[in-house]
Amino acid sequence: MAKTSKSAKSDRQKVIDDIRRKQKGAEKRQGMVIVGICVVVALLIVGVAAYNPVRTAIEKARYSGTPLDEIGAGAEVCGEVTEKEATGSGEHVPTGTQVTYEEAPPAFGAHWNEAGVAPDPAANRYYTADGRPELESLVHNLEHGYTILWYDESIADDSSQVAAIKAIAATLDENDTNGRLKFKAVPWTDEDGKGFPKGQHVAFTHWRLDADAQKQYGVWQYCSEPSGAALEKFMDEYPFTDSPEPYVP
Repeated sequence: MAKTSKSAKSDRQKVIDDIRRKQKGAEKRQGMVIVGICVVVALLIVGVAAYNPVRTAIEKARYSGTPLDEIGAGAEVCGEVTEKEATGSGEHVPTGTQVTYEEAPPAFGAHWNEAGVAPDPAANRYYTADGRPELESLVHNLEHGYTILWYDESIADDSSQVAAIKAIAATLDENDTNGRLKFKAVPWTDEDGKGFPKGQHVAFTHWRLDADAQKQYGVWQYCSEPSGAALEKFMDEYPFTDSPEPYVP
């Protein structure tokens, strides 16, 4: 058999090298396409994640300098104020012990008592579900005269409603020059208990003491959406001074 000539071997090697170059080029282009797709997907994920917070911040900014009673909806979105005789003042349970509260949300009851934990520090006026204190801490805040605005998950998913709540909290913080506007805005989730009454997505709660009758009451007002006007009236009618322990931070 005749030996393959040096020229033939060279030609065949060129063909092989050309095929390899084409394969490498195709693999490189494919890799670039995959990287490009990953970048686009990552940008979309980041964009979606950032959209609501950015939109909320923009909408909150439009409330800058707005009086409390002009933030959110009018007072007509809220129902009548209701009261129920309260118990639990001074009834402390160990931190970590879960208390079952009958009402959604609670306005009174047994609670934790630990410095820096329960009651929750006054400086924190607005919370999302990720960082919210436990109910047992917040009930201690109620005992100290706080009004709490609770908002459900449908409100939490609405950037314009969240913006109004953030603006309410910020306005009360800016105007609280002597520590008398005790207020917190916190979420109410499915894990906390039953839902609010049908069609209601916001609740105000307060714990008051009737010194003359020597009785305590939990106070509620439910609203379909946030209302600075209704909240202002509620806090005027139920100031921190009428609570079981008003002069404790």
